[in-house]
Amino acid sequence: MSLETVTTRDSTQEVLRSAERLLTRRTGAQVVLVDPEDLGGSDRTVVLRVRPRENPFSLPRTMVVKKVLTGQGGRDADEAFLRETVSYQFANSLPLEHRPGATLVAHDVADRVLVLADLGGAPTLADVLADPDPVLAQRGLVAWAQALGRMHAATAFREGDFAALLRHAGRARWTDPLEGPATAALAELPAALESALGVDTPHEVVQRAAATDRLLGRSALRAFSPSDLCPDNAMLTADGVQFLDFEWGGFRDVFLDAVYALVPFPGCWCSPQLSTDQAEHLVQAWRGEVVGVWPQLADDALLRTGLLDAQLLWTWVSTRWFLPGHATRADPSSEHPLALRPADSLAVCWTRLAESAERAGELATAEHARTVAAALSR
Repeated sequence: MSLETVTTRDSTQEVLRSAERLLTRRTGAQVVLVDPEDLGGSDRTVVLRVRPRENPFSLPRTMVVKKVLTGQGGRDADEAFLRETVSYQFANSLPLEHRPGATLVAHDVADRVLVLADLGGAPTLADVLADPDPVLAQRGLVAWAQALGRMHAATAFREGDFAALLRHAGRARWTDPLEGPATAALAELPAALESALGVDTPHEVVQRAAATDRLLGRSALRAFSPSDLCPDNAMLTADGVQFLDFEWGGFRDVFLDAVYALVPFPGCWCSPQLSTDQAEHLVQAWRGEVVGVWPQLADDALLRTGLLDAQLLWTWVSTRWFLPGHATRADPSSEHPLALRPADSLAVCWTRLAESAERAGELATAEHARTVAAALSR
């Protein structure tokens, strides 16, 4: 038996025992979990699908257990687990038809374990985008955009409820985990582009990018967001699109989510080749769900400005994360069916930024973006 097999078996048993202890406390009677199925995870987490051997306690027939392994991840893992727990608690406070993800069954912050109702074996958005049928892919993308808008509309103006749950969990305030990478990107990317690609960033473009940090503050258009909206983190269930992975969950400017259709998917290498018309269709599908909550989004000029700001910020953040030779994050999906080469994926983002900036009349930003895209392509 290999060391890897032993380690995997030990991790599975650790997760099962933690979940059994938690559910036993919750139900007041012994719970035994069986038939563990590995759903993947990360170097610090294990995610299993399980079922209770006997179920007299109205537990779901199958559940998903996510646990941060003992001794793994340090403070960053603790903070991510707390954000995810509070995000699911907040989601549970919404009416069932408005919940953006799985129902939280139980949690233990000290043991870093979550138990969620199982969403079943529904396809993810990534599965649909990898399908050769373009009609199926387009339907999946529109459903995703509409679900994103419905989530924003249902959670608008409820940041106080989220903050109360955070305080109950022992945190005085929520710090957006995107803020640190964004601040670093705005400060460091020009030098990285010069070093890696030989591309100079004009002062005018630096100043334009710096202005996007307004999206990280308390804007008027804030709603709940999982932040990581990669196609793998959206399941197309019979009840609609359900979002997964709330480790970066919290309240932020909705443009930072809506622009995923234009970047596309800036936190990973999943870069479906959407046409300009397809991307516009997704933006309009999202706007149709939120304009009743924020009537100002009926103004095309305001919409385009917000989307361009978010597109510019995400492109800079993604490039700082994944710039070949200067990467600060590992390639998260090198074997993914939708994955492009790192330079190719970033070139797509910069090309789309150039197109958006040109339409907005911001010619310096457009010219710089085309120069970066060309350098990445080389």
